[in-house]
Amino acid sequence: MRAARFHGRGDVRVDEVPEPATRPGTVKVEVEWCGICGTDLHEFLEGPIFAPTTEAPHPLTGESIPITLGHEFAGVVVETGDGVDDVRPGDRVVVEPYIVCGRCDACEQGKYNVCATLGFVGLSGGGGGFSKYVVAERRWIHPLGELGTDVGALVEPLAVAYHAVRLSGAQPSHSALVFGAGPIGLVTTASLKAVGVEEVVVVEPAGVRKEKAVTAGADHVLDPREVDVVEAVNEITRGRGADVSFECAGIDQVLATAIKATRAGGTCVNVAIWGHEASVAMNDLVFREINLLGSLAYANDHPATIALIADGKVDPFQFITGRIGLDDIVDGGFRELIDNKEENVKILVHP
Repeated sequence: MRAARFHGRGDVRVDEVPEPATRPGTVKVEVEWCGICGTDLHEFLEGPIFAPTTEAPHPLTGESIPITLGHEFAGVVVETGDGVDDVRPGDRVVVEPYIVCGRCDACEQGKYNVCATLGFVGLSGGGGGFSKYVVAERRWIHPLGELGTDVGALVEPLAVAYHAVRLSGAQPSHSALVFGAGPIGLVTTASLKAVGVEEVVVVEPAGVRKEKAVTAGADHVLDPREVDVVEAVNEITRGRGADVSFECAGIDQVLATAIKATRAGGTCVNVAIWGHEASVAMNDLVFREINLLGSLAYANDHPATIALIADGKVDPFQFITGRIGLDDIVDGGFRELIDNKEENVKILVHP
């Protein structure tokens, strides 16, 4: 079968690879749609970052580059292994793309998303969504019901946002502040509205992205080039500051502003993956007892995320800005997202 594989920085190729075999306790999925993630773009531009190398193979898969990319995918069950009798061929499903040890302290706590040897299908080996077939353990298979597999490919990024919102403790009566209207900022905004948060403020300088923030549900959009964000948030929140805030950019000044704009005793959630060591003014946390939380991916969040979509509380179609075939993945996918990032949110690949 054909698969888009990462060979090294700037080098993604469509190769012929063996078709994976179903094993006991696993499900074979024919991938229909797979989204290109910002993590994929970082690997393409700067990698290997998370992708294992020959000098350091992944401890659970034993694999190293070249590896098949793609971890935001959904498809149709084509075969089940021995011991699997609760999903059937023809079922539409989304795969939670984890590779975990199941033995470390984090896994035993149920926090498998921070497993000591965490890996992802599509980044660490074990196949990937930019291929025709993926075989995954039954525990990672989530039925989509009547939802389509194009929507299914949006479940993974929406689960990232839902997880961050859940950790924040956001309530309908709260005010929420989201920094950045890139893909993660937008799905965070949509998730906040989906769980009933009444007032969501988004901070974003780019014109096209500001418009997308409104579509995603933002009640206010602030341009940091035009206003003092802390003053503007205080005015919107009647002097209190935001109950919860979300840093989705990975920029020191943005994190500093997020902390300052958060209400005393409030919670600031870092969702971004940082490319450098962050600088944090600790006294801004201490003097107002701000809770600063890290949020990584998702854990037990896929069923609730699917339910939000099925109940019409989130419109995933607003985030789909392109659909391409596997042969166009570099120019029509990776390069398009890199060169026109303000205009695109999620490009789906049909492998």
